[in-house]
Formats: sequence, structure tokens, C-alpha cells
Amino acid sequence: MSDAQDRGLSFVDRRKLLMGMAALPALSLLPTPVFGAGPPTSVVNTTGLAVTDTEVTVGILHSVTGTMAISETGSVQAEKLAIEQINAMGGVLGRKIKFVQEDGASDWPTFAEKAKKLLVNDKCASVMGCWTSASRKAVLPVFEQYNGMLYYPTFYEGLEQSKNVIYTGQEATQQIIAGLDWVTKEKGSKTYYLLGSDYIWPRTSNKIARKHIENNLKQKVLGEEYFPLGHTQFNSVINKIKLAKPDVIYAIIVGGSNVAFYKQLKAAGIDLSKQTLLTISVTEDEIDGIGGENIANAYACMKYFQSLGNDNNKAFVTAFKKMWGEKTVIGDVTQAAYLGPWLWKATVEKAGSFDVDKVAAASEGIEFKGAPEGYVRIHKNHHLWSKTRVGKAKLDGQFELVFETAELVEPDPFPKGYQ
Repeated sequence: MSDAQDRGLSFVDRRKLLMGMAALPALSLLPTPVFGAGPPTSVVNTTGLAVTDTEVTVGILHSVTGTMAISETGSVQAEKLAIEQINAMGGVLGRKIKFVQEDGASDWPTFAEKAKKLLVNDKCASVMGCWTSASRKAVLPVFEQYNGMLYYPTFYEGLEQSKNVIYTGQEATQQIIAGLDWVTKEKGSKTYYLLGSDYIWPRTSNKIARKHIENNLKQKVLGEEYFPLGHTQFNSVINKIKLAKPDVIYAIIVGGSNVAFYKQLKAAGIDLSKQTLLTISVTEDEIDGIGGENIANAYACMKYFQSLGNDNNKAFVTAFKKMWGEKTVIGDVTQAAYLGPWLWKATVEKAGSFDVDKVAAASEGIEFKGAPEGYVRIHKNHHLWSKTRVGKAKLDGQFELVFETAELVEPDPFPKGYQ
């Protein structure tokens, strides 16, 4: 990216961006913000956070190197866009958001180390970060020990709830269970082959999937296999799939491994227009590396696709491409990452304080009507009410929306019978 992009938008670009934000139409009328007009720092910061009369510091913690960079770079871009937009409209409690960015480097101990730095040394008022469940599990004790607030953007397996985390992605009932119900009804599937990368999220997600397939849907799992992060040799398992002939390949492979898997799947002659494949781990960000021709006709269960036609999303996509380039793509986690700074801003303003305990207590019921996915609201369990959607991958790397729930789905991170 260019230096100008890394710093953010110029004043002229910012005004153009704001004029295009359909969800925030009045912003183009605002003058250049003058920071420092908020309530006294002694009132809004009683716990020693990095808050001055004019600035508040937050952290950004994602992998921008290593195998997970293909998935996490978009989250960084979305969070910087949200921060830029929030600052353009006056910041939070009259303070400009300043960010400190750290690289988790696709390594879970590094995530824990950087999280501690952001909370202890940089005294960040909140942190937007992590992607994998392994990285989240690594930093969670740090956030709880040092009382930080993490906004975590990735769809995940559930079975977790913390005062110190707001989960802006979906949990298992909103994605895994809902997606399996859809493919069973739509495709009449009876047999499955489960695949995943070898760490917490895919293993736990497939454990939930297997329970749902066998106990609730009364169907069969023909195979279940896992691969190390960064794995690139899938021919052996592809041959097993060809022999087993499952109705559905259920794939939870993450990061750069997706490129090899889908290219090898196609090279082996598996036609996804005839063989149903449902993934909960491939977004537009990954397809950018995979190539649309290698994954066309696969299905993904997410809550967001770049192709959504609502006005909020049209404005978001325009602003995102304005900041990061016309060729950039936006996936589910990227959009969920964008929600983090906005939800934090709304919660801080409701609480009238940057103090983490007060922000945590004020989180329930916080809404973001400008969300690109349409509308979200924070549940008392710190997860989001959101819709479940299924998209069909196209040659151009985008998804065609083929299903969405009529109403928001209530988050249930501890579903009975799946723990």
C-alpha cells in the first residue's frame, strides 16, 4: 500500500467519502472536527488508559505476515477505514482515535505477547484483533488479567463468553448449524466428508457439525481429516473423497492452504457444479488468492457478502475501495472487523467513559444501523444478533446470495447438546 493509504485519507478524499456514506448522510455537512471538546479526561478515564483531552489510543492486532495474512489483511484495512471515518465525524467523546498496530505473525504466542504490550505498555482503551480461535484463546487470559477490551471479528465455534470480548462475527448456531440445515433441505444431502485445518476452530466446529449431522439430521459422516496450517498437499484426501462420494464436502480449511486445496480439487476433476461443497471459512478475501475459476459453484455460509445490495453496503464498498484500491475485495470477517470501532464508539458514548468495566456493562443492546450487513445489535452475551446467509461462488470471485434468514438470528454460544 502507498504511504498515503497507510496514513489514511486526505481531507478532500475524506469529504468525498463522507458524502458517499448513505448510512451517515449528514456527515458531509460537518466542518473539520476540532478535538478536545469532550468531557474532562478525569471523568472519562479513571483507570489509566491512554486517553488525553484530544486523543484516545486503540490497538490493532492481526497477522499481516505468515499463512494467515491472506485472511487478516482485510480486517486491518476495515478497522483503519472505520477509525478514519469516526475521526472525520469528531472522534469518540471529542477525542481523535489514534491506533497502535502490531503483527501477530500467524503465531499464537506472538499474539499473546503483542496483546500484553498493547494493554500494559500502550494502555490501549480497546483492541481490534485476532482471526483464528487459536490466537483468540492465546490472548484471552491476557485481556482478562489486564482488563482490556477485545473486539473479535471472526465467525467461530462458540462455547465462549467473556466480559472482555465483543464477538462481532457469528457463532456456531448462526453459521454451522444453520448452514447444515440449509444444505440438507436444499440439496437433500445424506452423507458428509468433514475437512479442517488442525487447530481449535475447525476441530470444534466439525465436532459440532458431526453432532448435528448424526444426532439431529440423522445422516452420516463418511470421513473427517485435518491438516497443519500452511499445508499444501491435498491429493491424498481428495482421492479419499472421490472414493467415498459424499453428498457434501464440508470444508473448514483456513489461510493460504485454501489456494492449494481448491486448485488441486479442480485439477483432480471434482466439478463443484455437480459435487456440493459447503465452506464456512472461505470469503472473498481467500478467493482473491484461490481464483474464482477454482472455486466457482461452491457454497459458503456467512452473514455477509460483498455483493449485498443494501445502501449501507454500497456506501461501505465504495469507501473501502476508495481507501484501499479498486481491486480490493471484502469478505465476511473484513466487514465484521469494520463493525468493531463503530460498536466501541457507540458503547463508550453510552457509558460516558472509556473505562473497560463501564464499556462492558453498557454493551448490551448497542445497535449499529449503518452496518454493511444491514443491522446488528449486541446481545447480553456479547455476541451479535445477525442474519444467516448462504452464497454461491461465481467465476468473478464474488458470491451470489441464494439464501438469507428473514429475521436476525439470536446468538447462542452455548447451545444445549453441542458442548
